[in-house]
Amino acid sequence: MSVAPISSLGGPLEGYAAQAAQGTPPSFAPGPTTAGGDFAASLAGAVDNLQQLQSTSNQLAVQAVTGNLDDIHKATLAATRAQVTLELAATVRNKGVDAFNEIMRMQG
Repeated sequence: MSVAPISSLGGPLEGYAAQAAQGTPPSFAPGPTTAGGDFAASLAGAVDNLQQLQSTSNQLAVQAVTGNLDDIHKATLAATRAQVTLELAATVRNKGVDAFNEIMRMQG
């Protein structure tokens, strides 16, 4: 799984930085925004990768049980990868829910 590098902050944030540099308080009025498709695509790709790892792990486990697997290490590694990836996904989900709950507790 490859990880895309973080690009420089651009878009609407550049305008806020310019206002702050001039000493004027930034206005957070809605401006031009991106569709957020990159985040959705990354999230969908991560879920697809998790599903693929789970499927591979299940297939190798069945092969190991039926005696059709020559190298048991493949099944062990696949199961471990699937488990660690699932734990990571659960942790990211929990952090997202915690962040949402924290935002909902903020007073305006």
